[in-house]
Amino acid sequence: MRTTILHRSRSLSVVDCRCDAKPGERQFEERHRAFSVSYVRWGSFGYHSRGAEHELVAGATLVGYAGDAFHCTHEHHLAGDECLSFQFSDALVDSLGASLDVWRVGALPPVPSLVMLGELAQQTADGRTNLGLDEVALAFAARFVGTVSGKRESPLRMHARDRRRAVEAALLLDAQAEEPLTLEELAAKVGLSPFHFLRVFRGVLGVTPHQYLVRMRLRQAARLLATDAPIARIAYDVGFGDLSNFVRTFGRAAGVSPRAFRKASRGDRKILQEKMAANS
Repeated sequence: MRTTILHRSRSLSVVDCRCDAKPGERQFEERHRAFSVSYVRWGSFGYHSRGAEHELVAGATLVGYAGDAFHCTHEHHLAGDECLSFQFSDALVDSLGASLDVWRVGALPPVPSLVMLGELAQQTADGRTNLGLDEVALAFAARFVGTVSGKRESPLRMHARDRRRAVEAALLLDAQAEEPLTLEELAAKVGLSPFHFLRVFRGVLGVTPHQYLVRMRLRQAARLLATDAPIARIAYDVGFGDLSNFVRTFGRAAGVSPRAFRKASRGDRKILQEKMAANS
């Protein structure tokens, strides 16, 4: 099993898991270190735990209960499997507000809403969305809990204190947009759990914290593109850790590349006219 940690904080981790085990290979007993839900994005495998057997295929969800022993089999696929695993702390699981029994279902077949979120998570991991991987992980966990328990997420009642917390967090993001602030750190600063903070922020401001952060970084980048600073330096200065991600994200937001935006800011009207004609 090859694992790559894509995100890690005190309350959750996101791990890319790739197994190349083949039929007939020796089975090993393992143990879940945390409560987890793992989206199977490719391949198939068998999962055995607490006397139950499950066959998982692409789109299915593996559910882990912290401390439970398990083993996997690979009799139906010659090339292994790949999963995107979301692992949660006990405190975060408690904040989801469901009985721990939902974490003992073992596995779920491909459920449309979870498949959509699983694919969104993968796109986010690949840098193709403006969401945070921790935000999508929390959304996946909440949807999983709702699917198993049958309980719909209750409407969030916004109080003045919640609105103040959301605005305070937004101001903090604006002031420190170039820093790698995590959802967990922001939630702690305003005294909320990550799950409740995400709901409050999105409910008050209409975007997730990571979406807001990306937009603040793009706003700063747009200002700096009017200067002579190298585009690569601008990307890193405003908080993007990867130049290609900055170019892709900026182009998606502005409709033109950073280089073209710089030319337009210096009076090249042709670029803007062509863009307007294309959108008409």
